[in-house]
Amino acid sequence: MKIKLQGSQVNSLATASNVGFATLVRVYNNTAADIVLTQKEASTVIGTITIPSKGIELIQKMPSQTLEGGAGLLAVSIAFNS
Repeated sequence: MKIKLQGSQVNSLATASNVGFATLVRVYNNTAADIVLTQKEASTVIGTITIPSKGIELIQKMPSQTLEGGAGLLAVSIAFNS
């Protein structure tokens, strides 16, 4: 899989971020512990996922939705093709 960077990395998801109004986000957990990532639309929780230590997940979302979970989560807007 090839990815195309669509913006600059967000160095912490300790507070809610729409990651530059992204629709596809690569999230990396750079800590030694698992971290729960929460996806929200305003104050409504859309869903949660546990990202394991040193794990990477691709999250699809609407531009207005936010991601948050901890200072150890790094995020960047991407596009991809196979």
